[in-house]
Amino acid sequence: MALAPALNERTPNDKVVTQMVRIRLRRMGAKKQPTYRFVVTDGRTPRDGRFIEILGHYNPRTEPKTVVVDEAKAREWLAKGAQPSDPVRRLFAAQGLVERGPVPETKRKAKSESKT
Repeated sequence: MALAPALNERTPNDKVVTQMVRIRLRRMGAKKQPTYRFVVTDGRTPRDGRFIEILGHYNPRTEPKTVVVDEAKAREWLAKGAQPSDPVRRLFAAQGLVERGPVPETKRKAKSESKT
């Protein structure tokens, strides 16, 4: 049985194997009552699949929305090169962990305008 090459290790074909590590939201909670966890995961895994580490949680149903993040762990993973997903980047920017990034200039049309 052949073992998978380690991160950034050269394979026999001289190709560098790199794995994208993502910080994304993992859906938790009951039906129609979502809460989310911030998790560090391999970019190839499904949304609710295996993960490496839990960084915190997010509850959009409370007023105001609850965002709890272990900032030390999040900064550590960001320093290692983990890429946050767009929703995570937005929530981390509100916490001051990352910069917001580009904001689209065009806004989407309202539902009432698109029916005409």
